[in-house]
Parts: sequence; C-alpha cells; structure tokens
Amino acid sequence: MSKLLKYTFLVHAVVALIIGALLLFIPGRFLQWLGWAPIEPIVNRMLGAALLALAWSSFRGWRARERREVAILIEMELAFTVLACVGLLRHLLVAHYPLVVWLLFAGMAAFALAWTVCWARKT
Repeated sequence: MSKLLKYTFLVHAVVALIIGALLLFIPGRFLQWLGWAPIEPIVNRMLGAALLALAWSSFRGWRARERREVAILIEMELAFTVLACVGLLRHLLVAHYPLVVWLLFAGMAAFALAWTVCWARKT
C-alpha cells in the first residue's frame, strides 16, 4: 500500500477517535466549547458512535498489508466524506453558521480529497 493511503488511514483514525469519543461521552460540553449550541444529544451520541466505528475501520486499514484488503474501506470513507461535504455545503451556502462549521467542512473536504486520490491511484 502507498504511504499516502497508510497516512490517511492513520490520521483519519486519530481524528475520528477523538471527535467520536467527545461526541459519544460529552456531546453538550464538547459542542458548547465550539460555540455550537443548543444540541440534540441523542443524534450527537449516535454520530459519536458512528465516528468511533469509522476510527476502528481506519485503524484496521492502517494495519492492513495489501490494498485489496482495504479497497471497500476506501470507497466507504470516500462516500462518507463526499456526502458530508455536500450536506454541509448546502447549509453553509444558505445560512450563517459559526466558523467551526466552515472548519468542519474544510476538514471533511481535505479527507474527501485524500480518499479520492487514494481511490484513484489503486496502489
């Protein structure tokens, strides 16, 4: 596997682990720190659980030896990040959200770009 793919898996695992744990265990406090309140704790805890699952799959992808072992993970990560960007951009273009939402979009777009490059390279 390429170094870019290994690095993308590792960085994604760490980021998803941190954000997922914060959303699962202290969603209100975490989002309030970011200036994002009021919140829906049930949906945010579900998002935290989903991000922790993605962190686990990225960790497994980072530990894999061959690309064929992670091909479906790359496609799933690509689909998730692109769809998240589309959803976020739709809101960012029609309403005024705090800077943190733009930063979230930028992070998701960076991951979408990295996953796209990894998917296109097929190495």
